[in-house]
Formats: sequence, structure tokens, C-alpha cells
Amino acid sequence: MTGLNENFTELLGKKLEEALKKRGRINIVIAGKTGVGKSTLINAVFQGNLAETGDGRPVTRTTREIRKEGIPLSIFDTRGLEISEYKNTVQELAKLIQDKQKSEDPNQHIHIAWVCIMEESRRVEDAEIKLTETISKHIPVVAVITKSIADNGFRQKVQELLPQARNVVRVHAKETVLDGGYRLPPMGLESLVELTMTLVPESQRDALAAAQRVSLNHKLQRAHAVVATAALSAGGAGAIPLPFSDAIAIVPIQISMLTGISAVWGLPLSTAFLGTLVSGAISSSVGTIAGRAAVGSLLKFIPGVGSVVGGTINAGVAGTLTTIFGEAYITTLYVLTKDNPDRIPTAEEIRDEFMHQLKSSGKSNNTD
Repeated sequence: MTGLNENFTELLGKKLEEALKKRGRINIVIAGKTGVGKSTLINAVFQGNLAETGDGRPVTRTTREIRKEGIPLSIFDTRGLEISEYKNTVQELAKLIQDKQKSEDPNQHIHIAWVCIMEESRRVEDAEIKLTETISKHIPVVAVITKSIADNGFRQKVQELLPQARNVVRVHAKETVLDGGYRLPPMGLESLVELTMTLVPESQRDALAAAQRVSLNHKLQRAHAVVATAALSAGGAGAIPLPFSDAIAIVPIQISMLTGISAVWGLPLSTAFLGTLVSGAISSSVGTIAGRAAVGSLLKFIPGVGSVVGGTINAGVAGTLTTIFGEAYITTLYVLTKDNPDRIPTAEEIRDEFMHQLKSSGKSNNTD
């Protein structure tokens, strides 16, 4: 146990690096004329008020890359579609996409484009048609009708004029008060994220789940997948029955699982944050980092197993323990963020709620 404590920071750093590599980045082109509502859309869909607070740098004469520390996303914001020389804008963007697709690192690729068209304009410009035709040869394109209030057949018109677009999604990004005090709530954002999730590569979906703020369901789905993978790994570690004193073998798997869940949830990933979470939440509540206490504390959640004196941990038990542990952590994050998707809970808040959820899991399993 002493050796583990001495290498605790090193272990966290390794698992942090692995989680960030697995999560990757998502890179999205968002194109449209000035005033179409791109900034409002970006801020409505993604964390961090990105359009205002992100770091923007030019990558062509008419396109800039917007990114922000801690959010696994780059937005390539293309301007200039309203000028007479829009063909140069389209050509520059197409070359940028082609150059990036040549990289061996998929995190450098541009994965999808949203071409934004304002509903009240009631027309699709030549620039938007040319842009969609050109870049759809390289990446999927979604036509996004912004500031949507009354369709009146416009979506069908867009579909006809932009046949290369994978789909057309109507969105209203921000609540609007209409004449007479009627409030028009946001709409279409979840549909846009859902469609985007299906069109980007599987390897970038964790990053999209983490970066977006409109759907907890996607965070939940990706987090459950992390738990399932960890449970299989823990089962492999327990394939040869381990005495309680050797159950430390599943500790790195559980730390990796917690780090992976944190990553797809979009939490700030640093060794300091993870150190507080792991050493506080796990050690204080179930003693996993302490090694021997890990199994003794967790086994009591499984009826009949915890009372076995001098027993062993086998594949089934290891997988079950890890699943209980991971699902309790997912519930913890859901409880803390469901009412405010932009809220980043502190490690201490997570630790306390995690302890509560683990105790609840224990009671539930003991009464089944």
C-alpha cells in the first residue's frame, strides 16, 4: 500500500493521459452569412460561452478557429459568404479541410459542417449552395435553419436546393419574447446534436458528448459505455480468483473508469481535480485506494458475499463491483448537473454525493 501511495500521482497522470487520448477532439465548421445567428447557436449548443470567451485565431483569410481550454472542441467559423468573391472563401475552406484530412491524427481532421441559413430570409444563396456542394465531397454537411419561428415550407425548399446536405434541421437557439408576451422557447438543438452524433466518426463521439450542453442523454450513454468496458476489464483481472489482500489489481481499472466518465461528462481534467476526487471519494467512502479495504467495503453491496470470511474475488464479483461503483458515479454527476448543464461541481461536492450514492447502492442491493 505504501508503494501505491508513493506512485499515486504518477498513476493519476497516466490515467488522465489515457482518458484525454481516448476522448479526443471534435472539429466542426459552422458557416453562414453575418447575422445568421452562428454565435448564438454555438453558445446554445456548447459549453463555456465559446463564441465570446473562446480563443480565436485565423486559419484562412475568412475562417478562424475558436477553441477554449478544457473543452475538446474546435469551431471553424467561416465568414464572407455574403461578399461577391464568396468563391474564394469556399475554395479556401475546401483546401483547409483537405489539408487537415491528410493528418494521421483523426483529432486534427474536420469532422462535420453546419451550414447556417436564416429562416426569415426565405432564400438560399448561391454561396450556400456552392459551399455545400464543395465541402460535402470531403465531410458530412448539415443544413441548419436558424431563428426558426414559422416554417411555411422553407425546410423543404432548403432540402431541394441543398441535396448534398445529410439533413436539414430547424433550430431556435435562444428564447424569444414575441408580440403579446408569448415566449418562444429554444427548439431543435437536441435534434441537431443527435444528428451530428450519428454523422461524426465513433472515435470523436466522446468529445462531442463532453463539449455539448443540450443533452445529458448523450453524456449518460457514453458514460455507461465506459462502465461496461471497465467491468469487462475488471472481470478479466478477476478471472483468477484473488484473495482480498490482492484485490488492488482492480484499482487502476476503477481509476481509469472514473477518469473516463469524468472526461465524457466534460469535467475539468487535471491531476489535482482527479486526486481530490479519487483519494477523497474512493478512499473515504469505500477504501479502494487502501487496497485490502476495497473489496471488504464493496462486497457488502452484494447480498451474501460480504459475509464470506477469507473469501476471494472472482471475475463475476470484480465485474459487479466495478459496475456498481461506476453507475454510482454516473448518478452522482447526473444529480449534480441535471438542472444546470453549465455547472462544474467541485471535487468535494462530487465526493460527498458519490459517498451518498454508494451508500444508497449498498442499501438497495442488501434489500433486494
